[in-house]
Amino acid sequence: QLGLTSLADLTRDEYRAHYLGYRADLKPARGLGLATPGTWRYAGATPPPSVDWRRQGAVTPVKNQLQCGSCWAFSTTGSVEGISAIRTGKLVALSEQELIDCDTARDNGCHGGLMDFAFKWIIANGGLDSEADYEYKAEDRKCKVDKEARHVVSIDGYEDVPPNDEEALKAAVAAQPVSVAIEADQRAFQLYAGGVFDGSCGTALDHGVLAVGYGTQAGQDFWVVKNSWGPAWGDRGFIKLARNLDAGRAAAANVSAAAGQCGVAMQASYPVKDGPNPPAPPTPPA
Repeated sequence: QLGLTSLADLTRDEYRAHYLGYRADLKPARGLGLATPGTWRYAGATPPPSVDWRRQGAVTPVKNQLQCGSCWAFSTTGSVEGISAIRTGKLVALSEQELIDCDTARDNGCHGGLMDFAFKWIIANGGLDSEADYEYKAEDRKCKVDKEARHVVSIDGYEDVPPNDEEALKAAVAAQPVSVAIEADQRAFQLYAGGVFDGSCGTALDHGVLAVGYGTQAGQDFWVVKNSWGPAWGDRGFIKLARNLDAGRAAAANVSAAAGQCGVAMQASYPVKDGPNPPAPPTPPA
């Protein structure tokens, strides 16, 4: 279903300029490698018929990036929040603003970035601060160095899901929320209000989101995807993207069956966490 979403009043140019931000052009330019099928963490897994990490306490409430192309940061924090909750039993909302302000060597704040670069930065930084301590401002600001060192969640690495393989993506999402890139610049996506989205979409990746589950509705398989446009957009901030499209329906959606709806299976990745989180930082002086 389509409807008067929170973004319905924007022209297509305004929508594209302010609410997207995944920089797929940076990935080949930076030479990031993709996992080789058969060597990644969840190879050979047998996933269950359906999964929803919202019901398992591994997904924070829907956030709002506002008019800042920081979707890549929200996708990153979402997957790190998820794996931390799964490994430690504690869900902590993490700071997108810290990534926007401090992860600037390869990512570009409100002008876009890549989740893989952000994972690398978190690893090098020793972790990430909480959203409560380093609040979101929806604009590029100077890095708060003192808070950059306040780590509440850490990760040990990251992996790319083998590309153009929805079964591989399913195995990963069965284990943890996964950062995915999609094309989201079409009017139908802007006005999505519910149901399984199988309309014309494309695969020119321009938006970072979070796959938090999958299932089947009325015979149509779908992905449960968390967006970062607030709960007034879509299905309370989420969208169900069609999964396992046959060749005919994929062609109608302007995608390939392998790439998945809106290219969801093209450039998916997830953080790896095996160790504990850092000790709680001391409370800063008032």
